[in-house]
Amino acid sequence: MAHVILGLLLIAPQSYYDLIKGFESGVALFYSASSGSIKRALDALLAQERIEVASVEAGGRGRKVYRVTDAGSAEFRAWMTADLAKADLETAALSRLYFLGLLEPADRLPVLRRITARIETDLAVLSDLDKQLDALDLPAERRDLVTHQRATLDYGIASHRFMLDWFRDHIDRQEPPIR
Repeated sequence: MAHVILGLLLIAPQSYYDLIKGFESGVALFYSASSGSIKRALDALLAQERIEVASVEAGGRGRKVYRVTDAGSAEFRAWMTADLAKADLETAALSRLYFLGLLEPADRLPVLRRITARIETDLAVLSDLDKQLDALDLPAERRDLVTHQRATLDYGIASHRFMLDWFRDHIDRQEPPIR
């Protein structure tokens, strides 16, 4: 959550309410957040000095506009260029893809390659599990349940294959042509 907020604030300084709108209008496609979780993340980023109040608008509410500090920029870059954590792969990959344009062009392909490496690793684990399940002798009373559990695994394998193909294609479009 904090890294997504840092990314949104690197695009442009924003208020708490602007950030909520940013989540609703774009980030919610791959990352779900409540207004309370956004507020808690903002407070934590302020306490860690990764963001600061850029301005306070005059008036009744004194709306605060936040911007990223140098420490926040460094934290965001470190997150973008690090290996993907064991968290939800799709959310981690799409979060980085969404903000990839904030990195220098030379730093983008390595990020995409780390994402594809993680997809390949997870796909291999799912494929190994699929092979192991093929070797099991299941009792008749479990076959109906296992049919749907296998369908879930098949979906995961198909989803990972699609994601891998999509990211490989995106990498191909990003690489400069060979002359």
